Amino acid sequence: MDQRTIQILFALLRSAICGTRLTEEERNNYSPDMLQDLLKISSKHDVVHLLVFGLKQNELIPKEHNDIEKCILKAVYRYERIRYEYDNLCSALEKAQIPFLPLKGSVIRKYYPEAWMRTSCDIDVLVHESDSEKAKSVLVDGYGYVYHGKGSHDISLFTPTNTHIELHYDLVEDGIANESSEVLKNVWDMTVIRDGYAFLHEMLDEYYYFYHIAHMAKHFENGGCGIRPFIDILILDNVQDADIEKRDKLLQQGNLLKFANVARKLSRIWFSNEPYDYISQQMEDYILRGGVYGNNENRITVQQQKKGGRIKYIVSRLFIPYDALKFWYPIVEKYRWLMPFMQVRRWFKLLFKGHTARVFTELKYGSSVSKDQGDNMKKFLKDIGL
Repeated sequence: MDQRTIQILFALLRSAICGTRLTEEERNNYSPDMLQDLLKISSKHDVVHLLVFGLKQNELIPKEHNDIEKCILKAVYRYERIRYEYDNLCSALEKAQIPFLPLKGSVIRKYYPEAWMRTSCDIDVLVHESDSEKAKSVLVDGYGYVYHGKGSHDISLFTPTNTHIELHYDLVEDGIANESSEVLKNVWDMTVIRDGYAFLHEMLDEYYYFYHIAHMAKHFENGGCGIRPFIDILILDNVQDADIEKRDKLLQQGNLLKFANVARKLSRIWFSNEPYDYISQQMEDYILRGGVYGNNENRITVQQQKKGGRIKYIVSRLFIPYDALKFWYPIVEKYRWLMPFMQVRRWFKLLFKGHTARVFTELKYGSSVSKDQGDNMKKFLKDIGL
């Protein structure tokens, strides 16, 4: 996608979010033959509803493409469905007297001009680890939720209407960026009870901002984080009465201030027309190559550098650490000496249960990353603080 199309993409997203109209120069730079490329990339990043809303605000939807406005209605429906299930989940946990803390889209959505503008695929809440099994039982036995499995930091559930619920019991996820785990482990000390509730907690502003950047950095290291977190930064950076010093102090504590500043810069470039610099251009290229969750090419290239090279990366993929292995095979918690056998069992599962093609594709791509690519990525990661 050429730079002119990229500039129009973000001009239209800015128009949708900020309620402004395109400048005369931007209107002149737009042409109908861009539409398919704009729809393709915005769909890839789950912001197509914002793109179309921006097109509509600027009377740029041609009559023969009026049907694309349906994506706005779909986004509204998607939000109403999520809101209904979120309210039910809050009521269930409140009634069961289980302290809980909403995360991610459920929190930031209230700052958007319209709540439906901030899409999400699931609902995330945090509970104390000691309450996690009780919460699961309450939702499964009392409300018809379907248990889907347990990971290293959350329990996966589906509501009766098939909405995905991630019941977190730890914000310190595997491989989370830099020293952020030292900040995130104190989450319950950085909350207040929401007015009108007894068990629903809310993060302090600076802590939520830190969590957003940390989660964004984690996804960035794993292939990309998409456009949407940069829109969130635009929204959060314009929250009234926010204490920037408190936010930056936490980011410094978690060694994420450098990354946050580069991300803020790119957000201002996209939505406030600041000029590019070299690092911002690199970050844009990286983000746009991926989608909502990035891609394998980005992830493998980054992780090879984070692990110290191609061989060390392969070893890290073959031998996953104890903290991750124990959630796949809980028996190693009781008998840690079984770790090598469970590693081998995991290999057989990958090879003989439908994962063979993915494994060999990853190994093939990993072996094709040149020294120059690796060196450039290593320098880029240093430049952005990761």
